[in-house]
Amino acid sequence: MRSSLSVLVYSSNANTRAEVLRAAGTRPAADLPPITWRECATLPALLRTLERDHIDACVLDAESTPAGGMGVCRQIKNEVFRCPPVLLLIARPQDAWLAGWSQADDTLTSPVDPLACAASLAALLRARPARPAGS
Repeated sequence: MRSSLSVLVYSSNANTRAEVLRAAGTRPAADLPPITWRECATLPALLRTLERDHIDACVLDAESTPAGGMGVCRQIKNEVFRCPPVLLLIARPQDAWLAGWSQADDTLTSPVDPLACAASLAALLRARPARPAGS
């Protein structure tokens, strides 16, 4: 088992990023290694991070501006080789159909429920593809 997992959280709102970090914590499940969090507030920063670093999962805020998490999710799912699984933070349960369009792997409604966040993130991390050798 690796020493840590890398999870990227994207939101233009620093409070939303902090809410996700508090909710998921540093270890969403006992059978998983601790999380090293990467925070991005802009689409260019997110794209650079995905290109440069190995990321095991992403949490994207659908309400980010100017680039919303739904469009960002669809973009990275179609453009990033071996795109990590994505947990999409949505404002309303009714937005789940749009999350399907965005190709998100799972959704979570805001405000973030800590138990639901940890469970969803842990499930995505368990199901992620194995890291290629040498990365």
